[in-house]
Amino acid sequence: MVPWRATEDGFVTQQNLDWYRRFAEGRPGVLIVEATGVRDIPSGPLLRIGDDRFIPGLRKLVETVREASDGQTLLFIQIIDFLAVKRRPEKEKYFQRFLQVDDRHRRALEQVTSQSSWLAASDDQVREFLQNADDEVVAAVLSPSELEALQFGYRERVTDMHLEHIRELPQELPGIFGAAASRAREAGFDGVELHYAHAYTMAGFLSAQNDRADGYGGSRQNRVRLPLEVYREVRNCVGDDYGVGVRFLADEVIAGGSRVEDAIYYAKEFAAAGFDFLSLSKGGKFEDAQPPKVGQAVYPYTGKSGYECMPTVLSDAVGPFGRSVPLVAAIKQNVNHAGFTTPIVATGGISTFEQAEDILRHGQADIVGMARQALADPDWFRKVLLGRGDEVRRCTYTNYCEALDQAHKPVTCKLWDKGRRRLEPPPWLTAD
Repeated sequence: MVPWRATEDGFVTQQNLDWYRRFAEGRPGVLIVEATGVRDIPSGPLLRIGDDRFIPGLRKLVETVREASDGQTLLFIQIIDFLAVKRRPEKEKYFQRFLQVDDRHRRALEQVTSQSSWLAASDDQVREFLQNADDEVVAAVLSPSELEALQFGYRERVTDMHLEHIRELPQELPGIFGAAASRAREAGFDGVELHYAHAYTMAGFLSAQNDRADGYGGSRQNRVRLPLEVYREVRNCVGDDYGVGVRFLADEVIAGGSRVEDAIYYAKEFAAAGFDFLSLSKGGKFEDAQPPKVGQAVYPYTGKSGYECMPTVLSDAVGPFGRSVPLVAAIKQNVNHAGFTTPIVATGGISTFEQAEDILRHGQADIVGMARQALADPDWFRKVLLGRGDEVRRCTYTNYCEALDQAHKPVTCKLWDKGRRRLEPPPWLTAD
């Protein structure tokens, strides 16, 4: 999740600096900065790297982490592209402003009402009727995409080939990602992580639901084509001596989505291409998300796939701990059997030293990553290293933090709010 601390224009703020300084004080081996937009387009208080004017602020962030970690923490930045997602409109607003009426709607109304007069009805008459119609009638008249735009808000997909800018993504994205990675290197980051996971553009190309007919969809080979082309351009821009990793899904957890067999194929392709590490996640898709309230945008962590991405303590017998690890282990085994030694990163519900060490000892992954546990206690790494694990503030997996992310509010943890709102974790008062 992103902490929602940048300016509305995507610039680094003092809150960003304070946030990452506090996590750097815990001295993790690697700290990955939040998903940062590669395009220079409005995206709210999320960091951006789509223009050179963002470099000074990002450079200050790098310097802050270097100082706070005493140079012991490597700093990567996760770079991401996303397509348009609009807020769910009011019913009246949707029919009066957004629905493009055509003869298909008139024929549907004729069938639903058994009134042939609809065939000669004006656009305004159609809009007015549908605005006041019951849900069953509306569902019978609108197309699936129109009904989704009404009930969830308009959302672009990589398969919207009727849109020119979507058709041109394979030509545009390699250069956009390459330029962003170059800026990351200029700002001083140790590397970049390409965000190919969850509900965003590059994940859309990898998805088994991607049926583009232009050579960038359909088969696994075609679906991985653009992600590999993006990587090659990034590598061309930053050189072979710079860290470039990727985060992608071990399982989409949606009907008709990619499964671990797809992820194994992608992992071997990514390893062969030369990625420096492969980080695995799970789920987090729009396709099974719950309808948002009117005026809010759909959130990809509210359905089953969202649960598997960020499971809570309200769980099944497996619980919220390490639900993705078996998939990660299968991917690692296949990558290694193919002759590659690319490090594989396991994440998701990893909270204790014993759990992390067990994953590594059994060869299920080469690296473990933490998000919510690190949020709960940024000093986890120092405490464990010093043999003071009993002082770790354990994440309780209630997803208090995720609820704030969904509301687009600055993310905090309930364990350090403690009755009053804190924007940074409290200091470790007993640290040596």
